[in-house]
Amino acid sequence: MSDTFIAVPEVTTNGNMIFGKNSGREPNEAQAIMRIPAMDQEEDMLECSYIKIPQVKTTYEVLLSRPFHMWGAEMGTNEFGLTIGNEAVFSKVKSDKKNAGLTGMDMLRVALERCKTADEALGMITGLLEEYGQDAFGGYRNQNYYYNNSFIIADSEKAWVLETVGKQWAAQIVKGFRNISNGYTIEEEFDLHSKDLMDFASKNGWTKKGKSFNFREAYSEWFYTRMSKSKIRQKKVAEFGNSYKGNFDVLRGIEILSSHNQKDNFSPTMANTSSISMMATGRLNPLQTTGSMLVEIRKDKPSTTWLTGTSLPCNSIFKPFFIPGNNIYEGLTKQPSSMADESFWWQSERFNRLVLKHYQQARKIYNTEREKIQKDFISKEKEIFASGNPEVDTLNEFSEKSFTLHKKKILEWKYQMGKQKLNSSSIFYTNYLKKLNREAHLS
Repeated sequence: MSDTFIAVPEVTTNGNMIFGKNSGREPNEAQAIMRIPAMDQEEDMLECSYIKIPQVKTTYEVLLSRPFHMWGAEMGTNEFGLTIGNEAVFSKVKSDKKNAGLTGMDMLRVALERCKTADEALGMITGLLEEYGQDAFGGYRNQNYYYNNSFIIADSEKAWVLETVGKQWAAQIVKGFRNISNGYTIEEEFDLHSKDLMDFASKNGWTKKGKSFNFREAYSEWFYTRMSKSKIRQKKVAEFGNSYKGNFDVLRGIEILSSHNQKDNFSPTMANTSSISMMATGRLNPLQTTGSMLVEIRKDKPSTTWLTGTSLPCNSIFKPFFIPGNNIYEGLTKQPSSMADESFWWQSERFNRLVLKHYQQARKIYNTEREKIQKDFISKEKEIFASGNPEVDTLNEFSEKSFTLHKKKILEWKYQMGKQKLNSSSIFYTNYLKKLNREAHLS
């Protein structure tokens, strides 16, 4: 399950737009960081996940976080600061399961490659939706994971929440702090919508005569929405974000993405789908946060994209990336695959699985240092931008050093844990982790 938020300039400390998202996927579904440069396209058609659509002459530079096997992306940003995150929502409109349409991740990537503003991206995504639909498999091992999509779309000045149902949609301009969490949130008030939105619901018997149209009530499916605990997460994120109106910043955003619902003595064995930083525990709680992104979108200076490149933001460090930029991530590590390899995602996953097995004791060994490093990165970034508009080389050097330090610390912390005698979690949870490790050939 996923959580996505946006804080508009009026409620942030420094007047920049701040976007954040956790991507909830299957625990062995590695998520890759991918930078694609701007380029002139030679092909007439673009091959997405399942279908082809017409290509454009020029595409823009994008920075994506995507499931390793997918063409599209869970979240990303481009050279103009346009930033988009998408997540699953569950509606009364069922998929034909013929893979005859686009995934939400496809639409996200296409919009980032072709659009400069939030308004343009909204028009692009809704146009793709109405033409091709979203009958497309969006899962990994779970072959029944077909879903509709909701989006937060933002540039430096404006943000939209877009929620979709088949080829229908409704969109709302964001004011203040806004978030989505795998459930429909748009109700009676929206700024734009598909032309037959109300008629389609009425023809299917999803509205009542004499009652004003409510998008969520008309289209939301009950069972999977409830199982995802979307209302609990949506309420928690909203309360946190709104408590810092006028004082919301990157550190507050990281705190949201790293949070759980349990306050004291948290254990992964207690985790469920109400956690923001999500940990899988089995059949009833099968998804985990496999990638996280936070973007500070600036109007006149380069935006900063903070990416973990790992699972479990509560146990990771957000590292800075910039556009334009070098392929720092690709230069220091290979892209992850289906099985444990030497990519950064899987290297960090070896560390994370060890921590999950001995959670409370393990965290005492390294967590204070981890939190200090994160705050140091944020302080250094502020210092760089306080001096003016920084050079590209300065930003790339900062990004590379941050990434290299995190890689080094993961190895150090894993070594320190290996020297300690640590108690394991419950036998049931330990066996679940062993099962995941066997499936991924993770030693």
